[in-house]
Order: sequence, then C-alpha cells, then structure tokens
Amino acid sequence: MAKVELKQPIVAEISELLSGAKSAVLVDYRGLTVEQDTALRKQLREAGVTYKVYKNTLLNFAVKGTEFESLSKHLEGPTAIAVSKTDETAPAKILFNFAKKADKLELKAGVVEGIYYDEKGIQTIATIPGREELLGKLLGSIQSPIANFARVISQIAEAKEA
Repeated sequence: MAKVELKQPIVAEISELLSGAKSAVLVDYRGLTVEQDTALRKQLREAGVTYKVYKNTLLNFAVKGTEFESLSKHLEGPTAIAVSKTDETAPAKILFNFAKKADKLELKAGVVEGIYYDEKGIQTIATIPGREELLGKLLGSIQSPIANFARVISQIAEAKEA
C-alpha cells in the first residue's frame, strides 16, 4: 500500500474536523509534562473542544482551500490543533488560561469565525467574555433602568400618600 493511501484518511479526518468549525487554534505543546497534557485535554474535552496532534504536512493538506488556510504558515515544529464547532472563544480561552500556568505551552495562531488571528490576536480573543456572559450583561443593563424607574414611581406614590 502506498504512503499516500495511508495519509488520505487522516487528511479526510482533519478536513471533517474543520468543516463547520467556528474556531481553531494552533499551539506548540513542546515541553508539557504528561500530567499537564492530560489536564489540558480534560479541560478542552469538558468544553466540547477537540484537541489533536497531527503531522504538519497532513494539516497543511487539509487546510488548503479552506478558511483555515492562513494557519499553514505556522505549521512548524510540534503543533497541536484545538477545534470548536459550538463556542468561538472556548479553545482560545482554555489554551490561554492554561498557558499562564504551563509556560511551555505557546499559542501560535488561530482562526475564529473565518478571521485569522496571530498569537496576540488569540490572546485578545481569550479575554472576551463568552456568549452567555455577554447576554447576561446585556439583560442586566436592560433591566437596570426599568428597575430604577419602578423604584422612583413607587417612591413618588408613597410620598403622595403620606
């Protein structure tokens, strides 16, 4: 069996992983201990993020012609990819926060909602609150003026009664 025939299923697997993905982040995992890697994989799995290590050449073939093609320039050295199909910021947040504790983990780059970000951009994405938190803040800001208005009306009514 030719080498190409062995590699095609892996490239297809990567392509399937990236199809419909909202975000993908590349990291250099060189120097992580087994315990650190296990803890990182557990956090990512709990957040619904797929974290895999593939050969750079196979990743390069899989991203050609997709919105993730801009990541190919970062495919040097040991590279792992974290992909989320549900939450745009989850891979960046988890990897960024984990890199604070494990200084050997280095963010390389990523694509979020079809837009390429370098290491600094991914760090910025990681600091953005999640969708649920943003919706909660929006709801709170909408409720606050209404609640204040209701209190004022109530105080005016009480003052007139007295």
